[in-house]
Amino acid sequence: MANHKSAKKRAVQSILKNSRNSQYLSKFRTTLNKFQAAINTKSSEDIEKSFSNINSIMAKAVKKGIFKKQYVARKLSSLSKQIKKI
Repeated sequence: MANHKSAKKRAVQSILKNSRNSQYLSKFRTTLNKFQAAINTKSSEDIEKSFSNINSIMAKAVKKGIFKKQYVARKLSSLSKQIKKI
């Protein structure tokens, strides 16, 4: 464990940041699985709803610095290609 006051504070901050980031990743993975399920059922309403949820969650994650902007663009592009195939 750290000895200096600032090092202790930094350790606590990194733990909090890690938990926050893992919550966003979990939320993203859950919505991604829902999207894949909607793709398999080929329900257009569910696909549109889940795609907009993914877009929203990823935009918030970029804003908070969890995902990079290019990763989000690439992921949304691949998901929209899946939609167009149907």
